[in-house]
Amino acid sequence: MSYGRPALGANWLGDRTAFQVWAPEAREVAVVLESPPGVFPMWRRGEGYFTLELEKVRPGALYWYRVDGRGPYPDPASRYQPLGVHGPSEVVDPGAFHWTDTGWRGVPLEDLVLYELHVGCFTPEGTFSAAAERLPLLRNLGITAIELMPVADFPGERNWGYDGAALFAPARCYGTPDDLRLLVDTAHRLGIAVHLDVVYNHFGPDGAYHTCFSPYYVSPRHRSPWGAAPNFDGPQSRPVRDYIVENAVRWVREYHLDGLRLDATHAIVDESPRHIVAELAAAVREAVAGPGRRVLVIAEDVRNLASMVQSEAAGGWGANAVWSDDFHHQMRRLLAGDHQGWFADFTGTTQDLATTASLGWFYRGQPSSWFGGPRGTDPVGIPCERFVFYLQNHDQVGNSGQGDRLHHRIDLSAWRAAVAFHLLLPQTPLLFMGQEWGAGTPFRYFTDHRAELGRAVREGRARELGGGAASGEARAIPDPQAFETFATSRLRWEEREREPHASLLRLTRRLLELRRTEPALRPRGMSGNPFVTAWDDDVLLLRRDAGGARAVLGVVRLRGAGVVDLRGAPAAQLGPGLSWTPILATEDPPFVPAPVPPAVDPTGPVIRFHRPGAVLFRARREAS
Repeated sequence: MSYGRPALGANWLGDRTAFQVWAPEAREVAVVLESPPGVFPMWRRGEGYFTLELEKVRPGALYWYRVDGRGPYPDPASRYQPLGVHGPSEVVDPGAFHWTDTGWRGVPLEDLVLYELHVGCFTPEGTFSAAAERLPLLRNLGITAIELMPVADFPGERNWGYDGAALFAPARCYGTPDDLRLLVDTAHRLGIAVHLDVVYNHFGPDGAYHTCFSPYYVSPRHRSPWGAAPNFDGPQSRPVRDYIVENAVRWVREYHLDGLRLDATHAIVDESPRHIVAELAAAVREAVAGPGRRVLVIAEDVRNLASMVQSEAAGGWGANAVWSDDFHHQMRRLLAGDHQGWFADFTGTTQDLATTASLGWFYRGQPSSWFGGPRGTDPVGIPCERFVFYLQNHDQVGNSGQGDRLHHRIDLSAWRAAVAFHLLLPQTPLLFMGQEWGAGTPFRYFTDHRAELGRAVREGRARELGGGAASGEARAIPDPQAFETFATSRLRWEEREREPHASLLRLTRRLLELRRTEPALRPRGMSGNPFVTAWDDDVLLLRRDAGGARAVLGVVRLRGAGVVDLRGAPAAQLGPGLSWTPILATEDPPFVPAPVPPAVDPTGPVIRFHRPGAVLFRARREAS
């Protein structure tokens, strides 16, 4: 099908509204208007679609569908659910918004510094408009793209977003569709791209009315851990694929989004000749084809498959980048000692961390106990920027039980060293909201389901994370249904002005400035280079070169104290007439309320660390 003009839902044509819905088994479908009230039978056309055009039905009108006398039901392609996912749908004119981003082309992958945020917890107000007001602070930090956790409407007033039910409709608790457009427009005016997390591996457990229109929306063969799996490869799967692809295209076209983050693509089961991810990635790029406009597709996938970021012509799926859990898991094992669940597959040694940082992921076909067999493929040749690295994200924080962030569990000197190592690597960095100042707030799993479903979620959470619903540890896990669990996850922006948060914020800002301005720290085109080495069990060396005399050396001590003497070390070698000069130490006064800076002799260099930290050197030409 063509993705030029929207096909599904209620489309305002300037003097009338065209309705279209897919219900292949239905004998009759009708549009039910709220005001003025009325019931209007639709026309059946080919492939099970029902259509109708109604004059004088303008944007703002509320409507439902009735299927063979059942219902009424909200529109599966509704652009807005002002009364919630169980209420009527609203006719929306996406062309009424006045955009000011003419000439905006997006941010290229190699310039991305992603900042993941949850709209409801990012600000005290928890709205699109309030988020837009904070964007100048992110720009000044050095963020080039925000990544919104899913905003497709969900049941209740609070949710992580992965229980999305109305996939085309921004959650009304965050604001209107135009409020989301204003957030994007404001971001573009500040030079910030906007990416959106979208969920295509399952339908939400409550409020997803798709099967009221057709059972074929759901796969009869495949299952998802979180809900009904979409039917991408069974009978009548073509319209379901069109539905999902049109959803992706609409987010990009109607909201001017710069990228989509595809949630858990490892849980999307599609045995078709052309995988739905490949079809979707091609469609969103085609939909914005024009002079220089960039739209990026980034996958979250635990399988470490090189094919995901290879072109379709080369047999891949055509994603621009993929999240790499291995970096996070190695760091967490090394710094915090986590060893349960998937962490059991990781040693957390500096040698394994260096391998992960050098290649993009660690598992390249080795046996994995957690996965029950070989995991991963060879990443050699994949440009570094195609791997997304993070020290925190919503999953790794929120699924820790208490919602503790990594910096809550380790000494801040080790955290500062880890931040430096992360941001000096050439992979695409992702920060989770608040980590730039070492936020004191947790980020917990929260829902607002109806009583029965909420009870099931609460008990399932206790079993998964607490060793059984009756255990004391389970009782200590915050109740996902409690408002307080959500409220305590909101950022406290006033922390930024207090120590140690203010110093951490200065460090993050300075590191991102260096990443942007130092030629050697640019990621363009680097792949498979041994620029990270383990010096000993606690220290990593990071060498970045940009040709000629331009080189940067990072010495990162993640644990303990001691002397690092690099005289004669290959990583520290420079050509004739060049020497190292220190340009940053994470334990220096600007970045620590009570500084204990290392003693640095740049002629080795030789660094005496009094505690964990990182020192960054720049090559300079000696005076003749």
